[in-house]
Amino acid sequence: MSEFIIQGGARLRGEVQSSGNKNATLPLLAASLLTDQPVTFHNVPNIRDVQAMLKLLQSLGVSAEWIGPNSVRLQADQVNQCQLDPGVCKEIRASILLAGPMLARTGHIKLPPPGGDVIGRRRVDTHFLALKALGADLRVDGGFELFAQRLAAADIMLDEASVTATENAIMAAALAAGETVIRNAASEPHVQDLCHCLNKMGARIRHIGSNTLKIEGVPHLNGAEFTIGADNIEVTSFIVIGALCGDGIWIRKASPEHLRMTQLMLGRIGIRFEIHGPDVYVPGDQPLRVEPELDGAIPKIDDNPWPAFPADAMSLAIVAATQSNGTVLFHEKMFESRLYFVDKLISMGARIVLCDPHRCIVQGPSRLHGETVQSPDIRAGVALVIAALCAEGRSTISNIQQIDRGYERFDEKLRALGADIERR
Repeated sequence: MSEFIIQGGARLRGEVQSSGNKNATLPLLAASLLTDQPVTFHNVPNIRDVQAMLKLLQSLGVSAEWIGPNSVRLQADQVNQCQLDPGVCKEIRASILLAGPMLARTGHIKLPPPGGDVIGRRRVDTHFLALKALGADLRVDGGFELFAQRLAAADIMLDEASVTATENAIMAAALAAGETVIRNAASEPHVQDLCHCLNKMGARIRHIGSNTLKIEGVPHLNGAEFTIGADNIEVTSFIVIGALCGDGIWIRKASPEHLRMTQLMLGRIGIRFEIHGPDVYVPGDQPLRVEPELDGAIPKIDDNPWPAFPADAMSLAIVAATQSNGTVLFHEKMFESRLYFVDKLISMGARIVLCDPHRCIVQGPSRLHGETVQSPDIRAGVALVIAALCAEGRSTISNIQQIDRGYERFDEKLRALGADIERR
């Protein structure tokens, strides 16, 4: 099992190139099933989750090849399987994204239970309720088997604004006869990327970026070439790193249009960054101080569906708050196990009270010290790396294959900024 060895205290400076959005890449790769023509994606992060998704697509008969360091060409001209590998599906939550396009393309898929981060109960009901509304039949027996002789448009009200359920419904509806309306749809940047790419392929999707999508089904889709936008969570990670232990860091091609709420929420703990065209600059030596509410009350940072503060950024904000002067309440509303990683921050010297599975209070600044900890999931793992960069002494972070699932060459990017981090 690989691990990071980090000597804390180094001051970081320089520039880093943002990677493509992991959560946009995975549904886009799945969307290649919707056409028999070649589809080419650029700015694809070469990470474990992407490799697992490509493996699943290839097992279904899709040809996939890397044509550059971050470019992939796929062609689903011979989809000859409907059974997914249970072992690979256990590695990746996004395996469920194959349900919608496979129903639209072949009318049949056998889907083992999806895996992914263990951050709480992650229900799949919303996916199947949406697909059933479009005409699919479902059989549940240890896994999920979906059938559809013909998909037809529907007016769908999602029971939660699930990102992946929205994406599954979009892909299925793109080839369903008639006009589908998806209400309470997720509208995150990665959902928007999927819609824009499908429209380039010939789909007819309107009101992109809103919570009500209208999709006029078409008989077939064409091939296309599409460049994936920046990963806003990776960008947020480097913003926090720059604010806590940087002497001036540039983040190139950062898609700052997706960082407005991040700017507001991180501003509550004193983090400032500048937008320069497509790039972000994080000044060094920031006087981190919590900004109280107007009435003097302790401020709160919570997550909600887009355009609110992303749930995936909560771990990053919590570790940032350990270095800011003041007290903050964090309310993680979506996953009841995500906050358990704060025990590891406490072992490093952070002053945190875990109120319940969804809330914690952070009082900073704390002098962190090196510790041996294990990465429980992608985002908490990166938060622990950031804590180790701030800490006095040496830290060992194990189970870093979790981090590799979502971050491309993370340790290499940190070393280029001057971090003392080693993989072994």
